[in-house]
Order: sequence, then structure tokens, then C-alpha cells
Amino acid sequence: MTGYAVRVEAVRFAYGGGEGDVEALKGVSLDVAAGERVALLGPNGAGKTTLTRLLVALRRPAAGRVLVGDWDVATRRPDEMARRVGYVFQHADQQLFARTIADDVAFGPRRLGRPASGVAAALDELELEAVAGLHPYDVPPPTRKLVALAGVLAMEPGLLVLDEPTAGLDRRERERVVAALRRRADAGVTVLAVSHDLAFVAELAERAVVMRDGRIVEDRAVGDLMYDRAALSRVGLKPPTTVEISMALGLAGGPVRAAEVVEALRGVRWTQNAESSRDAEQASGSS
Repeated sequence: MTGYAVRVEAVRFAYGGGEGDVEALKGVSLDVAAGERVALLGPNGAGKTTLTRLLVALRRPAAGRVLVGDWDVATRRPDEMARRVGYVFQHADQQLFARTIADDVAFGPRRLGRPASGVAAALDELELEAVAGLHPYDVPPPTRKLVALAGVLAMEPGLLVLDEPTAGLDRRERERVVAALRRRADAGVTVLAVSHDLAFVAELAERAVVMRDGRIVEDRAVGDLMYDRAALSRVGLKPPTTVEISMALGLAGGPVRAAEVVEALRGVRWTQNAESSRDAEQASGSS
């Protein structure tokens, strides 16, 4: 798979049609490199979802330009953009309509002429095979969220744009989503995810773009932002538990992902054990 670069140039967008217009984006510029994993953070109403919808031609900018690869999105229809961009809505019910989960996941790939093997693979990696024959609305909302993601993954897009992909999911379900997205990213797919779930962001993203009031106010490495309590607090966020533990214990290297924190803790324990053994030997020798 090949990822697509994203370029947003001084984009402005307003909702409404008169004096009461609400300007959702106020001159936003953003570059995302092909294959990058970027989290889009910020409080409700910051403009995050509006920005993502511009990437798939569901909205048109009032000013500025949006590019996905060499395509100017303003010149494309949403169905054309689906060949490059896989978009997962915040509310899965907005994109599920077929009689069975298997049919729903297969719909997009079939329309795009993608191989059916991608459908089976997506159902498998999100552990949906057991419910594949059910109607999407006969499974609970978290499962529907996974179904919507599976349908997009099966389309094999070069750019994944996800709006709150882990909202309502439990830890195990989140781990499935992270694993699936990391596999795509390792294959070169670009990932842009809107999220309030910093535990998810810590596991997936390498870069964090923070929005507030229609503007980008932070653009930093995820590890850097996670350790900045003040910056997170300004947009109503706080560090995930893994980072809280790391800060409380002063773990070296600023680990962010859970596996990194566990490894750092093992190192601390090994050092403490070694020091204890040395002290015991010294005490024994002096006696």
C-alpha cells in the first residue's frame, strides 16, 4: 500500500449562510507526509471533524485549498475520494446499511473493484467473523463501530481518516483497532485520527496536532505533548495512565506506549535488585 500526503493551505470554512455564520476553520494550514500517523486533538467545537470532512469532499472550503496527493479535493466528488481516502464517521450508524455485517464490509471494496480477500482479512483482524451473518443493528454500538472500520480497511485506501475510532470501545477492542491501524501504517498507509482517547493516541500516533477555536495551536511529537500537562490542560485533556505512571516514577526516556513503560519499569526493578545485591554483599564483607 502507498500512503497519500495531505496538504491543507490556509483553509477557511463557515457553517450558515448569512450574518449568523459560524466560522469553524480560520485559516488552517497543515501538511501530513505520506505514511505518517497523526492524531488530531482538541475540545469539542475546535474544528477537527470539519477539517476531516474537507479531506473527503463532504465539505468545500470557503477559502484556501485541500490536497490529497496530487488531487485538489475541491475538484472531486466524495465517491471519487473514496478511491484514496477511507473515512470512518464518529457515529458508525451513519455508514452502516446492508442486511448483514459481511455485506456491509464488502460493499465498498466491491464498488471499487478491490479483492474480496480484503473483506475476509478485515473481518478476521477485528474479530467479527462470528457476527458476520448478523444485521449490523443486531449487534451493540461498540461492535458496529468495529464493523464500520472493517468496511473502510477492506477498501485498502492509502489514507485513513478516522473520527473518534475508539469511542465506546473497551480495552481489548481498542487493542484490536490499534493493531489493525499499525499494520496499515507499517505498510505505508497514512493515518489521521481525531480522538479524545489519549491512551489510543499514545499507542498509535507519532505526531499530535491540537486544534482550538478553528485554529491549530500545537503541532508536536506525541511523546513531547504527552508530558506537557499545561498544554493538554488548555484543551481539556490530561496524560494517559501510562504517562502518569512514568512521570510519577521519573522513568528515563519519557516512555509513552504501554509496552515502553513496562520495559522501563523492568529496567528500574533490575537496577534496584542489582543495587540491593551489591549493598548486601558490601554489608556481608564489612561484617
